[in-house]
Amino acid sequence: MKKYFNTSGPCRPSKHYILPAQERCRGLLRLIEREQYFVIHAARQSGKTTLLLDLMQQLNESGDYHALYCSLESAYGIIEAEKGIPAIVRELAAEIKLHESLENYPFAQDVHHSDFNTMLRMSLFRFCKSLNKPLVILFDEVDCLANGTLISFLRQLRYGYINRDRASFVHSVALVGMRNIRDYKARVRDNRDTLGSSSPFNIASDVFTLRNFNHEEVVRLYAQHTEQTEQQFPAEVLETVYHYSQGQPWLVNALARQIVEKILEFDYSQPVTVEHVKQAAEMLIKRRDTHIDSLMERLKEKRVQRFVESIIIGESQGHDPLDDDYQYVLDLGLLRLADKRLIPSNPIYNEVIVRYLSLLAQNEMDMRGYPPTVPAYLVDGQLDMRRLLGDFQQFWRENSEIWRKRYQYQEAAPHLVLQAFLQRVINAGGRISRELAEGTGRLDLCVHYGEFSYPIELKLRYSDKTYEEGKDQLTDYMDKMGCREGWLIVFDKRKKPTWDKKIFWKTHQIDGKIIHIVGA
Repeated sequence: MKKYFNTSGPCRPSKHYILPAQERCRGLLRLIEREQYFVIHAARQSGKTTLLLDLMQQLNESGDYHALYCSLESAYGIIEAEKGIPAIVRELAAEIKLHESLENYPFAQDVHHSDFNTMLRMSLFRFCKSLNKPLVILFDEVDCLANGTLISFLRQLRYGYINRDRASFVHSVALVGMRNIRDYKARVRDNRDTLGSSSPFNIASDVFTLRNFNHEEVVRLYAQHTEQTEQQFPAEVLETVYHYSQGQPWLVNALARQIVEKILEFDYSQPVTVEHVKQAAEMLIKRRDTHIDSLMERLKEKRVQRFVESIIIGESQGHDPLDDDYQYVLDLGLLRLADKRLIPSNPIYNEVIVRYLSLLAQNEMDMRGYPPTVPAYLVDGQLDMRRLLGDFQQFWRENSEIWRKRYQYQEAAPHLVLQAFLQRVINAGGRISRELAEGTGRLDLCVHYGEFSYPIELKLRYSDKTYEEGKDQLTDYMDKMGCREGWLIVFDKRKKPTWDKKIFWKTHQIDGKIIHIVGA
């Protein structure tokens, strides 16, 4: 059986193209040797489970340990510790039965359920006492634990840890999930509970992040496919894959699989091109697989909205590294820091964020058949931007209050509705590129249709200075895009001016460039 690019579940060396996950998370073996308890966190679909299964196999093959993988998904959403802890113990028992070297060792589950606050540690004490080698447990999906179950689970691990000199207990423990350990603390505080002086967080010696692939690792992964099939990925293709994915493991695999299996239909004689990568990226954006959908669901969370909204409208939040919400959005892998500004983690997420948040408006526009699509705005093969944006001005005048009330992201509603309006117009054959970044004071986007590009800058009006700042910023953006004509759209959110004053169109010539200021 030929190997393939995997996009579902952990990677298996016998079936999938794969890179050693421990290369992206070094130092684990040393911690285990030192009997440490530690945390590994990374965004969804980054390779955490693949890492743990690989580590488990390596530890077991060394002959020095009994290493056990245990997912805590079975305890998902169980708030009450009296129900959650027995679920964890049952999961451990099931994993032990599947473990060839452990199946003959007794794992006691006969502790009465009323003793749920001692059930886990007593079961592990008894089990470890019977073993001929130290036990290492790799707990996956720790994020699934909530409230009382989380607190009791961590406390029992801590009790066992600090009493290891008196009684046998787990040699080393990994707590693995999407979130950093600090966010577990936040969840405890949010529920007005405390772990007090016996906090199990005191015993986690290190916190690791499973990083994305770097460019060299993307090259190595794709080279495995080339070696097996002789299908080539030229250097410019690999650069484009890295640009769109920024090394996010699921996206790296998904782009390749989309190209090889869907676009080229397993015709290995065809070399891969940059256009294939762009086509694959667009297909992933439109298809919104489970991985992307689950990430986009996070946009509904208030703690995520706080940061995502700021990058859409270009405002700066200012960040406290100790802010749990700030760390949370970074841990999700949805956003990242670049030049001290928050931006989407990669161009694919950048596009999906806007399309997801503007989907409500676009669906309603599709139902109404308004605005019309590209042909209605074409004059001699070019977009009539005066008519297109004039139609939007009228649409916004008639509908702005309705849409502001419908959006969870009310501050970003003008930006999102405009982009839904433009997206419907160019869906038949154009595209929009967008640059989301906080602290810029605007949103840069460019409509591409045919061989022409139309740079647009969006700003919110705060004072008369907004227009001068906007013109300077748009001029810079036009230089970057290589365009002589650009459009500055300014949304006036003040209630006092009438719509007749808010809606206007002014054209300026600055250093040989034509700039249209569009009031809305």
